[in-house]
Amino acid sequence: MIFRPVVVFALLVLTLLPLAGPARAQEANVWVQIEAQPDLAGAEDRARAYAALFPETNGFRLRSGWYAIVLGPYTSAEAEQRLANLTGQSLIPGDSFLTFQRVLGDRFWPPEGAALPAAPVTPGVVAEPTVIAEAIPDETRTEARDSEALLSEGQRKDLQTALQWFGFYEGDIDGAYGPGTRTSMAAWQEAQGMLEPTGILTSRQRATLLAAYTDETAAFGFASLTDDKAGITLTLPLGLVEFDHYEPPFVHFRPKTADGPQIVLISQPGDQAAFSGLYDILQTLETVPMTGERSRDEARFRIKGVNDTTSTTVYAELKGGLIKGWMLISAPGNDQRDGRILQAIEASFATDSARALDPGMVPMGTETARAVLSGLEVRKPRFSRSGFFIDGSGTVLTTVDAVTACGRITLDRGTEATVTLTDAATGLALVSPAAALAPRAVAELQLAPERIGTEVMVAGYSYEDRLPAPVMTFGTLEDVTGLNGEAGLKRLAIETLAGDAGGPVLDATGAVIGLLLLAMDPQHAMPCWPF
Repeated sequence: MIFRPVVVFALLVLTLLPLAGPARAQEANVWVQIEAQPDLAGAEDRARAYAALFPETNGFRLRSGWYAIVLGPYTSAEAEQRLANLTGQSLIPGDSFLTFQRVLGDRFWPPEGAALPAAPVTPGVVAEPTVIAEAIPDETRTEARDSEALLSEGQRKDLQTALQWFGFYEGDIDGAYGPGTRTSMAAWQEAQGMLEPTGILTSRQRATLLAAYTDETAAFGFASLTDDKAGITLTLPLGLVEFDHYEPPFVHFRPKTADGPQIVLISQPGDQAAFSGLYDILQTLETVPMTGERSRDEARFRIKGVNDTTSTTVYAELKGGLIKGWMLISAPGNDQRDGRILQAIEASFATDSARALDPGMVPMGTETARAVLSGLEVRKPRFSRSGFFIDGSGTVLTTVDAVTACGRITLDRGTEATVTLTDAATGLALVSPAAALAPRAVAELQLAPERIGTEVMVAGYSYEDRLPAPVMTFGTLEDVTGLNGEAGLKRLAIETLAGDAGGPVLDATGAVIGLLLLAMDPQHAMPCWPF
């Protein structure tokens, strides 16, 4: 039983030793192969173009008959670092790879008689891999056009991406240099101050642009992230934020620094009613300021909230019974940074049509579950009162007391509204929504005389905004006049709370016979204003 493992181990060692020797012997002669051409003339043209950027450009004939263009030679560690840096900056093709002297044939570049590039480093010291743009010889307009013609499609797209990142280009990333791309190049050149806006970038200018793009994006740490639980894929600045916790329907990403942004993903099952409810609820959060643009339709909404301390952008969409979206919560004064983040998120946001956060995946307390706000601080109203719809556009009848001294009035947890009429004599007020609503039902008024002693009902939000639906409270009609014989009041024998004020008083058929007003003395019956 012991003998078999010993034999296998010995055989493995003997097999591996011959392979390890040559690799170790070639460690100081490692090259980065960036391209191969089928004919010598084409290979010399490409080598000449690369040599303008990289003095260590070499060319060798391969055993296959093709011609390889390589950079080097380097030590193994240097070659790996050089390859990673140059592909990261999109200065060489993304499919470049490491190769070794033993697979290279006769040299064809530099031309015979030209000085060969010296080894770039002292043994044991890793070279700085970043291309210094100032060290690249500048070009005339004709030379710039010639070197540009040698760029691959991927390199051309990378330049468009960098121009777009800095706000100079708004077109498609297609690698086609039409009028839009040329205009953006000229705008970038002009923005640099001392460059002629030709619309054709020289090799040095391309290197400068790409290096600036690489340096800035590195600070953000943009990376594609897929959250399988939420069913969302997007690009996030993981250099600035990190995952914090799940609290359905939210996935929280906290800032890594005190002045960093906060990002929240939104994921939940839901229909049109839940989608509308989410829109209203989000606007009750302290992190979503009341001032700012709002847009909404049946399939998506967007909220931009800004005040002195907070700048928040929210997006959500309803698709196939699932609600998905995101929030970027930041502080004013970070417009450029936040614009970069929004650009990355919006360009990459994608959803899984079959998956959303399980509402029960994380146990929540009663208060959190009730509000469905998952740890986000809610902006609480001073108080809430009742009212009822009197027309199809959403006009609400309520009490003057409910709207007096209010700086902001909302209907149904978020719809902005204004007071359009008040009557101090009757204590009634009309409130109209900023945008027309479509109430499911409108009050039907009962104007016929009622009999004293009949049962009545009050529909109201007895506990203000603590419950999502009104409470029905039952009592009797005590009299059709006030305590002093006022003909404009009806007295009820009923126990109600302050939140019920403004609610409709209904007869046995469900018709509205009046509106509930607050009693002057809690021990007395509540007055009812009739119609």
